[in-house]
Amino acid sequence: MSTSRTEPIDKWVRGRVGDVLVLETREPLLVWQDGFPPVYAFARDEVAAGVLRPASGSSYTGGWFFGPHRPVAQWYDVVVGDDVVECGAWTLEDLPERVVLTWEPGRLAWTEEDDPVGLHPRDPHKRVETLRSSRHVEVLVVDVVVASSERPVLLLETDLPTRYYLPREDVRLGLLSPTDNRSACPYKGTADHYWSYPGPPEVANVAWSYSSPLPAVADIAHRISFYNELVDLRVDGVVLERPESPFSRVEQRPGGR
Repeated sequence: MSTSRTEPIDKWVRGRVGDVLVLETREPLLVWQDGFPPVYAFARDEVAAGVLRPASGSSYTGGWFFGPHRPVAQWYDVVVGDDVVECGAWTLEDLPERVVLTWEPGRLAWTEEDDPVGLHPRDPHKRVETLRSSRHVEVLVVDVVVASSERPVLLLETDLPTRYYLPREDVRLGLLSPTDNRSACPYKGTADHYWSYPGPPEVANVAWSYSSPLPAVADIAHRISFYNELVDLRVDGVVLERPESPFSRVEQRPGGR
């Protein structure tokens, strides 16, 4: 069995259930998981006493994205008073002395230093940058042009396709339907607006926007981007090949990326 790639990180990391601090460390260990975002693995004495209870279940009950992606040695429930996060923690077979706690939204709240962080820990080797451009970008859904712009902002993120963020006035919003979907990204913030293409065929939550992105990507504020994996993008007249990524299927999209 392969050994997890790990790296000690110099960050003050805390996890809470409601207002109760259940985890605190200034020496977290970052663990990479076979093509998925990294997780933190904590020393057991960094977890508050009495919080971990061996689970009666044997698998993660939350979303696919947030569970373990390496073999598990032991499952735990995270228990704080009457609040129980079932199978919310686990030890990995190749790191049995450390424990991993879930980052699924609505279960635990996490901070790195004093900044809230959602979805997963930030990867220190991941780069996210934005570039203003004058490329002509067209977005097509089933041969219908739903957006056309010569003022895109390109967002480049390690291991993901380039995303094209377009001014709202360059998107035919009348062809899209707003939804109540929301998502969090450790590098960009909270995507607080989503749209579906009503079809036929329907493409759910195909586009998103950040009203108040994190400062590092401030140029994407209020702009709209589409999943390259689910639409056809024509850039300077050339149709791009649809990429394969964790966001290629509607049911496997944890957030606007």
